[in-house]
Amino acid sequence: MTTKENEVGLYCPKEFLLKMLTGKWKPCIFRYATQGPVRFSQIIKLLPEATRQSLTNALRELEECNILERRVVKLKPLHVEYTLSELGEEFIPIFRAVDELNLLPVMQKK
Repeated sequence: MTTKENEVGLYCPKEFLLKMLTGKWKPCIFRYATQGPVRFSQIIKLLPEATRQSLTNALRELEECNILERRVVKLKPLHVEYTLSELGEEFIPIFRAVDELNLLPVMQKK
């Protein structure tokens, strides 16, 4: 993220939200993280059509936006878990509101 992007993200909540949601896999990853800690290998299984690189990029961007927290679990085998940050948890009501919109009939008209 460039300095200009950081400034936009910090000072404009709408731009920050759009940056957080922009990308094919970010909303899916966010939704999985609302259910509790999620591992990279779980995300790959849940999104088999996604490439490892695209998921890695999406996870990094969500971490940079302070939506997800990355934690290395030092058990054998070593693995990484992603959980929602405090800021990420504040987005849960927004996603619930979008779910309640029931946009499926609108999308089917196209």
